[in-house]
Amino acid sequence: MIPQPLLTTIAARAADTEQARRLPADLAAELAAAGAFRMLVPRSLGGAETDVARLFDSLEQLGRADAATGWCVMIGGTTALISAWLPMDHAREIWADPNVITGGVFAPMGRAVVDGDDYLVSGRWAWGSGSANCSWLLGGALIMDGGELRRLPSGAPDHRMMVMRAAEVELIDTWDALGMRGTGSGDLAAKDVRVPQGRSVSFITDTPREDGPLYRFAPFGLLALGIAAVASGNALGALYDLKALAVAKKGQGSSRSLAERGVVQAEFAVAQADLDAARALVHAEIATAWGKVVAGDALDLPARARLRLAATRLTQVAARVAAKMHELAGGTSVYASHPLNRRFRDAHVATQHVMVAPPTLELAGRVLLGLPADASML
Repeated sequence: MIPQPLLTTIAARAADTEQARRLPADLAAELAAAGAFRMLVPRSLGGAETDVARLFDSLEQLGRADAATGWCVMIGGTTALISAWLPMDHAREIWADPNVITGGVFAPMGRAVVDGDDYLVSGRWAWGSGSANCSWLLGGALIMDGGELRRLPSGAPDHRMMVMRAAEVELIDTWDALGMRGTGSGDLAAKDVRVPQGRSVSFITDTPREDGPLYRFAPFGLLALGIAAVASGNALGALYDLKALAVAKKGQGSSRSLAERGVVQAEFAVAQADLDAARALVHAEIATAWGKVVAGDALDLPARARLRLAATRLTQVAARVAAKMHELAGGTSVYASHPLNRRFRDAHVATQHVMVAPPTLELAGRVLLGLPADASML
């Protein structure tokens, strides 16, 4: 879990983080020293190898303090999951430093040309959250072999995550966004970066080097749950921010505070109940799935579909809760300086991530209805 004094500092500096449009380097260093980026790293490399429920709780705490900071930790933490897939010599090269921060983009927006025992990697990747604080960056890339796109037995294109030194990657400041402004989620670009084939990973075709239950869990499910955790924490923060405002604010010409108004009481109660219900579903699905992997079982397709459904549902409910708190605050929250304004904007950027976007509901529905589905990213 994240130390409370550090959470307090993160919350106090949230406006500054947004103004800077990136996670401040000193805060990133404090989070690294606290182990925030090593929650999914195996114990064999000095990581926490934490259980999924604890991971969710930690990211939710960070999201409550500041969603942008929580998002950067979520991206850094989930990219570090590859430490359990890489060959040990490459994993040690990266995670021997206890304070290393990794990041990058899973989507295969690049190309990797086979060149002997290496790949030559080129491409441009969007949404490189937290990259300015990273020593290593990964980018998904389609594999080109002999001038042809390499395909899997299924016929789908073969793609892998290429792990590159940050010095080999150009950071391009494209991040002028509605919300999550403090994440520094600009573009990454690489040109003919040489990457040993052993320093690449596919969650689809490779098997983890480590055999702990964490690494039998669905990797893409972990990413979706991380997004949902940050969104949930942001919504919890919005409820807190509205409560603090409501007990003090009185409407123009009124002697009653917002908290004393029946409509505010009812809307607040419904929002709290909706969020609690969505969080309970996530916790239930995590507990069920964790029980399976602890018993030595792999997660079957329905279990992975239910995890994704729960994560997407929570992210959507969290956005509605943040929007409702913004609405109940009245004119106070229209100013960019008010925390509820930031909560509203951050919530509606979180919903756009491909791992929890609306099409994931269609995919989960197909699986739960027993229909054929491409579940490689589930």
